[in-house]
Amino acid sequence: MKALIIGASRGLGLGLVRQWLARGFDVVATRRGAAPGLEEAQRAHPQALRLEKVDIDHPAEVAALAGRLAGESFDLLFVNAGVSSPPEVPLAKVADAEITRVLFTNAINPVRAAEALSGLIAPSGTIGFMTSILGSITQCNGGYELYRVSKTALNMAAVCFAAHEANKARTILLLHPGWVRTDMGGPQAPLDVETSTKGLAATITRHHGKGGVAYLDYQGETLPW
Repeated sequence: MKALIIGASRGLGLGLVRQWLARGFDVVATRRGAAPGLEEAQRAHPQALRLEKVDIDHPAEVAALAGRLAGESFDLLFVNAGVSSPPEVPLAKVADAEITRVLFTNAINPVRAAEALSGLIAPSGTIGFMTSILGSITQCNGGYELYRVSKTALNMAAVCFAAHEANKARTILLLHPGWVRTDMGGPQAPLDVETSTKGLAATITRHHGKGGVAYLDYQGETLPW
């Protein structure tokens, strides 16, 4: 089995790399720059883990990655990308440039990257996106307005992506990792990376090959759109 993990420099992405290696996968993991933890993992698993560089906010880099990986086949593509925004600032007061930055990084470019790399994924493979419960319209209770909008947009974009003919037999997963102690989640978060990513990997494994679209948390619970 083989996995392609986009955005694996640290935190949840790096945690997912470690989970798939522990499950015996061969893994290609991407970073944007220096990634000491990922490089350490590569030294520990020189045959199973290969590192590549890509920034999904630069389409030419994604196309170049697809070219470098041409001819390979992956069972899983997971796109882990996201930036935060000030939680207390209402959408009406956010600068246009910040809206553009967050929407493109969180919603548009993850799906564009998946589209560009989808030719590498087995016809019945799994494509996953890191989303958030904050993207749930039903569960909205205020705050994090721009971030919420971006994750809701990601959910819709992924559902549209799933409807493409080439993805009809694939499993498309939108996964909420929980509130995790990462650079984005902060030190007060209740979950550690290992707990979250172990749950995410188990959830992906349970759904692999089932087809369709699912919006789930790290424990496999279905989330309300």
